Amino acid sequence: MELHLNRVDYIQVGVTSQKTMKLLPALGKKATQKVAVADHDGILTCFGMKKGEAVPVFKTLPGPKIARMDLGGAAGTPQEKIFVCSGSQVRGFTKKGKQFLTFEANLTENINAMHVSGADLFVCASYIYNHYCDCKDQDYYLSGDKINDITCVSSENLSRLVPVLACQDRVLRVLQGSELAYDIEVPGPPSVLEMYNKDGGEDILYGTTDGKIGLVQIGEHSAVTKWEIDNEKKKGGILCIDTYDIIGDGVNDILVGRDDGTVEVYGFDSSNEPTLRFEHVLSESVTSIQGGCVGKESYDEVLTATYTGWVTGLTTEPHKAEAGPGDEIKMSKETQSKVEALRAELEQLQVKVLQGREQYQQTSQSSTAVSAVPVFSINDKFTLCQDDASYSLTLEVQTAIDNLLLQSDVPIDLLDVDKNSAVVSFSECDSEQPNGNFLLATYRCQANTTRLELKVRSIEGQYGTLQAYITPRLQPKTCQVRQYQIKPLSLHQRTHSIDQDRPMNRLSLVGQFSFAEIHSWVVFCLPEVPEKTPAGESITFYFHNTFLGTQLEATYCKGEGHFKSDNISTISILSDVLSKEATKRKINLNISYDISDESVSHTLRMIHPKLEYQLLLARKVQLIDALKELQVHEGNADFLIPEYRSILDESANLLEEYKKQPAHLERLYGMITDLFIDKFKFKGQNVKTKVSSLLEILDNYDLNSLLDFFNEA
Repeated sequence: MELHLNRVDYIQVGVTSQKTMKLLPALGKKATQKVAVADHDGILTCFGMKKGEAVPVFKTLPGPKIARMDLGGAAGTPQEKIFVCSGSQVRGFTKKGKQFLTFEANLTENINAMHVSGADLFVCASYIYNHYCDCKDQDYYLSGDKINDITCVSSENLSRLVPVLACQDRVLRVLQGSELAYDIEVPGPPSVLEMYNKDGGEDILYGTTDGKIGLVQIGEHSAVTKWEIDNEKKKGGILCIDTYDIIGDGVNDILVGRDDGTVEVYGFDSSNEPTLRFEHVLSESVTSIQGGCVGKESYDEVLTATYTGWVTGLTTEPHKAEAGPGDEIKMSKETQSKVEALRAELEQLQVKVLQGREQYQQTSQSSTAVSAVPVFSINDKFTLCQDDASYSLTLEVQTAIDNLLLQSDVPIDLLDVDKNSAVVSFSECDSEQPNGNFLLATYRCQANTTRLELKVRSIEGQYGTLQAYITPRLQPKTCQVRQYQIKPLSLHQRTHSIDQDRPMNRLSLVGQFSFAEIHSWVVFCLPEVPEKTPAGESITFYFHNTFLGTQLEATYCKGEGHFKSDNISTISILSDVLSKEATKRKINLNISYDISDESVSHTLRMIHPKLEYQLLLARKVQLIDALKELQVHEGNADFLIPEYRSILDESANLLEEYKKQPAHLERLYGMITDLFIDKFKFKGQNVKTKVSSLLEILDNYDLNSLLDFFNEA
């Protein structure tokens, strides 16, 4: 990484949404650029830098929350008109702050993505895409899943403007008018799209919620994926992307902002492969990123906006050398006046705070006092991580978090997170009581913690609600509650296709239910299924289990549903939950099964490597204390066999891994036990009395003995 950038904080506005900060085009080649940023208070702020100070150009009055911003203008002219959307309304402002457009899109849902190109305006609400030309309706499209972002491709090689939608179901949908031209499968749910070349071209960059980046070349009838960058270091999801030649080698570099605060710059090596050249971590999620020149002429920088509204630059301007302990500090007149102005401002703020406190004390003690609850924004995300089959819960608050209480009415494990510095304490739970708790945990946060990341792992078949009570450092004390559903098949993730050659168990339902009713049952059972009933008469979804690697196919329409899985326990859970849901609505179901005995041994073979690895890890961890004692007693470990010496050498890593995977072995034992009970349940036999014999075999584990036990029982 040969790029050196220095951080400069410019201004703070209110809480910001994704892609709500843009740099206006520069007037000269090396001139500084104005910055436009919009926030949840509905204020659009435009400022420039003069002698190191942020000078406002204009600031609009507060209004509804601004969800997106884009720049536009007539084709072939500088794109310096600012467009913002709030609710279902789009407004346009000149670079001087004069409003020239108010357009009501008349959508039933709020606009969450927008793109402006000349006289064309493209807006998306949750599932709806609309195209307007000169504010007149042109095209409309209803997407199969939530739309996260939109961009348009224009190039000499294309006969038309090609809109591309980033949809939650891991697909980029390419449109032609009001029809779907084709779709492109991507490795994760895409959260952001950006043109690689701002002047046009066919290359589109995408970023996913699980932190992957890719470049796709869009054609009229098909697309080509040029490259993908995996998220090997498990960094946060991508919220914003921009391209700008910050390295200065004549090739556009890729600027990336993530939801864990990471800012990255990717350059291209001689073989045209993207390589990481710079990385910086901010303390909160990066909602917008732009490349340009802001602070000082001729010095390029990466400009970011964060969730709580900080506009920060990472500039190529070198920092002045700092004075050492014995050096005499020499400050320029400009710096001296800056320091004096800051001191004066600080004193004014301290006086204001004292006055405010006194006023609050007086009003709170008066007979007519009314308690006002402070309002605060929370940015939360509850997502399934494919790599370790756990759920990541990320909470971000605009002010410092004091404490967080987690409460769950289903059994879940809390996993260790390296980034989390909060102190956790557990309370005893009485899960036997009706509506009892399985988990009560309190996180006490260190001062100035605005972002918390937690990891939990659920058990399939056990479903309920996880609740988070967030208390910030505000007076008077106030708390917000957020709820997250733990679904019956919570460890399943949507996928594009499955292996049809595996031995499959089948579950079929027939009954007097509508398409919307069976879809709502599938939504209740499985994650990543759109809540809106799909268009058409039938639908097929594919899933894979992130913990075991087994798979599920769900096909259903009005009056019937068919589910196929190579794991008999998945079919058993679906059967139980779907029949319960139907009973609640007084619907009679005719349920039939086609069970494959071969699938049971197939699932056991899939569990085998995981179980073998965990048993070996547990045995190694058990030996560590005894080996350390021997080492101390003998003075060294030379007398031990190589296997034991390697256990001692790796003891820290082994203990850390074991600590990170609490109850992993018990989970695998539980899955094998469920598999055993479910196999015979479908044959009408109750084998719960034989579970103790099964556990004995597992304690002296051997795959062939286990397979024999399953076949003989």
